[in-house]
Amino acid sequence: MNPYASDYRAKLVSARRAVEHIKDKDTVIHGVTLAEPPALLKALADRARAGDLNGVEVYSFNPQRHAAETYLQPDLVDCVFAKTWFLSAAARKLASTGIVQFIPSYLHQVPKFIREYMQVDVCLTTVSPMDKAGYFSFGTANDLTSTAARQARTLIVEVNKNMPRVFGDSLLHISEVDVVVENHVPLLELPPPEPRPEDEAVGRLVAEIIPDGAVLQLGVGSLPNAICPHLSGHKDLGIHTELFGPGMKELILKGVITGRKKTLHPRKHVFSVAYGTRDTFDFMDDNPSLVSYPSDYVMNPAVIAQNDNMIAVNAIIQVDLTGQCNAEHLGGQQFSGTGGQLDFVRGAYAAKGGKSIMTFYSTAKGGTISRVVPRLDPDAIVTTPRMDVHYLCTEHGLINLKHRSVGERALAIIGIAHPDFRDQLLRAAEEMRLL
Repeated sequence: MNPYASDYRAKLVSARRAVEHIKDKDTVIHGVTLAEPPALLKALADRARAGDLNGVEVYSFNPQRHAAETYLQPDLVDCVFAKTWFLSAAARKLASTGIVQFIPSYLHQVPKFIREYMQVDVCLTTVSPMDKAGYFSFGTANDLTSTAARQARTLIVEVNKNMPRVFGDSLLHISEVDVVVENHVPLLELPPPEPRPEDEAVGRLVAEIIPDGAVLQLGVGSLPNAICPHLSGHKDLGIHTELFGPGMKELILKGVITGRKKTLHPRKHVFSVAYGTRDTFDFMDDNPSLVSYPSDYVMNPAVIAQNDNMIAVNAIIQVDLTGQCNAEHLGGQQFSGTGGQLDFVRGAYAAKGGKSIMTFYSTAKGGTISRVVPRLDPDAIVTTPRMDVHYLCTEHGLINLKHRSVGERALAIIGIAHPDFRDQLLRAAEEMRLL
C-alpha cells in the first residue's frame, strides 16, 4: 500500500472546492502551455462570472486553449486581470484589445522575478499521478511553473494520468501540495507546423554546419524543426533546449541523439517545456534520459555556454541591413515575445565551438513583402541586437555576420534576401551609407 495514499485522499477535493482558496485580489500563476489545468481554470472563471471573485491577477506564459476558453473571456475583464510573459495565437487579439497585458522579459529571468519580487498567492498546474514515493511530476512544463509552485501560499494540482512523468528537477512531493484535484482528460496536442517548400533548403543549409557531437536547441516554428530530417546521418548529438518536440524524439529513436558527447549532463536530454502529440508524451513518460529543469537554469546563458558545440536555432520575423532581428512584433502589434531566444543566442556563442543561427523565410504574403528590410520599422521591436547575431539563414543562403564591417554585413544580408528585392535593398544600403 502507498504510505502517502491517506495524505493524498485528505487533500483531494473537487475543482469547485479547490478554487475557494483563491481570494479577491490574489495573484495566481498557472501551468504553462500543455500544463494548463482545465478543470481549475474553468472553476476559477465560474467563480468570477458568478460575482464571487474580483480583482484577481492571473499570470501565464504562452496561454493556450484552456486559458482562452475560461478566464480570458471578455466578460471577465473587469474582475480577472490577465498578464502574460509571452503571447500565443490564442492571446494576440486579446492583447490588442487590452484583455491581456504583455510583460516583456527574458525567460531565464522570470523565475527570479517570481521568487524575489512577486507575492504568489496561488499556483494552479497539471501534474502526473503520484508515484509510490509520494511524488508528482510537472511533466511537459517546468519552465516558470516549478518556481511558482514552490513560492505560492497555496499550491493546487490537477492530477491527470495523461501527463507524462518526467525526471530532473521536475518532481513535486505530496507534502508540498495543499490541494489535489483529479481530471483525467487528454492533453492538448500541439503538432509541429506543416512544412513549407522553403524548409527543405533551410534545413539542409543549417544541418551542414552542425558537427557530430553538437548539442541542439531548436526554437518554436516550422523552420527550426525543419532541420531534424537533415540530421539523420549525424552522430552523438545532444539536447539542451527550451522546447522538446517530435523532431527531437524521432532523432533519439534513430540513435542520432545520444548525449554521449555532452560536457554538461552527458547522456541526458535537457529541456524545460515539451510540445507535440500523444506519441511524444508516451515517449517522455517515465523515460530516465529526459530531464526537465526550470527556465532560470535551462535558459541561463552561463549554463548554456557550458555545453561544448552548442547549436541554437531560432526563427525571426524580419532582419534589417544592420543585422537587427525582430522575432516578436508584426503589423504594429506584439506577436509573441522574446522567450528564450536571446538567452540561447548569447549562451551558444559563448560556448566552445558554439553557433547561433537565426532562420527565416525571405518573403511574406506570397512573395510580395521582403523580410529583409533596410531598417526595422519605428514601431518594431529588436529581439536580438545586431552585435549578438551570428548566423542568418533563408532558403537563399546562410551567412556569418560576426566580425564583419557594416558594409560587409549589409552585402551579406542582401545576398540571402529574395532576388526580387535585392536591387532595391542595395540602393537602400547606399542611401544609408552602409556601403
